[in-house]
Amino acid sequence: MAQAPSPGPLVDSCEDERPRWDSKFQYLLSCIGFAVGLGNIWRFPYLCQTHGGGAFLIPYFIALVFEGIPLFHIELAIGQRLRRGSIGVWTAICPYLGGVGLGCFTVNLLVSLYYNTVLVWVLWYFLNSFQYPLPWSSCPLDLNRTGLVGECQGSSPVSYFWYRQTLNITADIEDSGTLQWRLVMCSAACWAVLYLCVIRGIETTGKAIYFTALFPYLVLTIFLIRGLTLPGAVEGLMYLFTPDMQILQNPRVWLDAATQIFFSLSLAFGGHIALASYNPPRNNCKKDAVTIALVNSLTSLYASITIFSVMGFKATNDYRQCLDSHHLPTVPPFRYLSTPSSGDRCGAPAGSVGPEPSQQGRLRCAAHGKRALSSVLGHFVQRDCQPKQVTCCSADARGALCAQKPRLTPSTGACSNILSLINEFDFPEQSIPRDDYPAVLMRLNTTQPDRVAQLPLKACCLKDFLDKSASGPGLAFIVFTEAILHMPGAPGWAVLFFGMLFTLGLSSMFGNMEGIITPLLDVGVLPKGVPKEALTGLACLASFLLATCFTLQSGSYWLEIFDNFAASLNLIIFAFLEVVGVIYVYGMRRFCDDIEWMTGRRPSLYWKLSWWAVSPMLLLGILLAYIVLLAQRPPSYKAWSPQHEQFPSREEKLYPGWVRVICMLLSFLPLLWVPAVALAQLLAQHRRRLKDTQPDTSMKPEEGRGC
Repeated sequence: MAQAPSPGPLVDSCEDERPRWDSKFQYLLSCIGFAVGLGNIWRFPYLCQTHGGGAFLIPYFIALVFEGIPLFHIELAIGQRLRRGSIGVWTAICPYLGGVGLGCFTVNLLVSLYYNTVLVWVLWYFLNSFQYPLPWSSCPLDLNRTGLVGECQGSSPVSYFWYRQTLNITADIEDSGTLQWRLVMCSAACWAVLYLCVIRGIETTGKAIYFTALFPYLVLTIFLIRGLTLPGAVEGLMYLFTPDMQILQNPRVWLDAATQIFFSLSLAFGGHIALASYNPPRNNCKKDAVTIALVNSLTSLYASITIFSVMGFKATNDYRQCLDSHHLPTVPPFRYLSTPSSGDRCGAPAGSVGPEPSQQGRLRCAAHGKRALSSVLGHFVQRDCQPKQVTCCSADARGALCAQKPRLTPSTGACSNILSLINEFDFPEQSIPRDDYPAVLMRLNTTQPDRVAQLPLKACCLKDFLDKSASGPGLAFIVFTEAILHMPGAPGWAVLFFGMLFTLGLSSMFGNMEGIITPLLDVGVLPKGVPKEALTGLACLASFLLATCFTLQSGSYWLEIFDNFAASLNLIIFAFLEVVGVIYVYGMRRFCDDIEWMTGRRPSLYWKLSWWAVSPMLLLGILLAYIVLLAQRPPSYKAWSPQHEQFPSREEKLYPGWVRVICMLLSFLPLLWVPAVALAQLLAQHRRRLKDTQPDTSMKPEEGRGC
């Protein structure tokens, strides 16, 4: 990195032939598309909800100002000045730091493998969204076609479709299972689409990014407009942003805020260095860093408002189901144990004929041991049934009759609280509206507490339903998909949602692949006669073959391992080495000279103080806190097992010994590049000194070395 007013010796003369962006807007969209990813949709809203709502924004923006933006500025500056990928940049700055570039390259490769697997799941859901009703809206029939699948009845249609019909997951990580060919085909399709988009580098991704980066904002806006018109949207947003300042005393909140900024901006991957290397040398990279970082954070806030307007609607709908006698939630199956004749209709008194239930959710009663079926919603309680004339109890009753009085008896929370009060106190039907239920319950609890205490009432509290939060795939494939089921025109909303997730992840993969392809081109892996399209094709093919392990039945367990151990610790250390390498090895003054040459202005005190002390200290603190958290408890995972006693809750298991070894290798193998390259450079330097011991020979300074 040079101080002269023209490209210094660290920039190769052949760099004039390097491709360039068509426009500044194209470059900004590419960086935004790489930074704004799935974590903005399913990670930030969860953190904001669980860490004090609006109070979480305080540590979040502090971390953005003193950690995220300064580090982001460094990456854009060194990539733009040296016009190389991550490996070439760090070799040019200091040969002893060449391992940092190789480590970032390795982590980027590992992350690309499992990140694209998430797109495989998204594509599978996207393809299944073009049907009505949606396949995750009801439980399928069992093999005998005489009832519903027990695993689905014991959990929910949404969970069953995710764990069984998509992942077909095993109950233990040691049981690898077989390849799921539907996922293998989706994986091939995803890598093929990605290859077509990155086949010629920024020449093709620069065209595709206009759609992949802007389409998610369009869909988010559509969901926001629709979500704000749904009942419960205001409650969801109030719950999200109501500040709880006391929670800021918890160190975990500050750690999560710092790590969210770090991973949200995709720091230390090498992708931003590669994207910036295609800029002209004289470009205001400081303005780019601030703009992209702010857009990324504002996108997270925008997505949170959209997500929780819909989640508030879902919570309100579940709350009303808890109270309403006609809208009942998805629950374990129930039998109607009155003894009607074979011609009786569901909901009619024994021996009489009532009205035929509607086509949706048609349910016929069965005498004694026979099961009742629901064709659409998978429920064993139907709104067309007359509740005062039906007896219900849990399926675990094994055929024993419940109370013979023709009334609806609550069991495990299925039958409504309002019906319980109406039955117990002989109120007229529909005499307790939903909004009056809390007041009526309070009055009865005051006047007749003994009778109320004997009722098996289910706790119906809106806050409890809002508390049912999730992050990661659980939010996208379970919670939000269930919320979509409650919206009119559910298939259309599902197509929009999963189409948005696919383009969002695809634009992030553009940056990941640039972080892989660009360093390979810079170091000359293939002869110059081999076209770039061939190298890109080989990289995509090799990645597809390596990623097939995630399409096994145990693939989701391994994806979680890669996500937890391959990226987090390595990226934090590499980011720390980036700051130390540029500011302390290359030198603050020389780096500021380069910034002045590129932007026309010397960095202010804020930048210098952040680079010199604040950012390294924050990264070091994050690293130590992360190591402490890892050491507090042995690594474990949550398995989906229908045989678990508390099913559908997932069973927490410890990783076996051989899996822990793999976790350790993933955590430290990329880091081994740093000492290995430094040792190799030291040995090479020692050999050169031995050769230069002759009087007529002197070591000439080599270009491209910053230390």
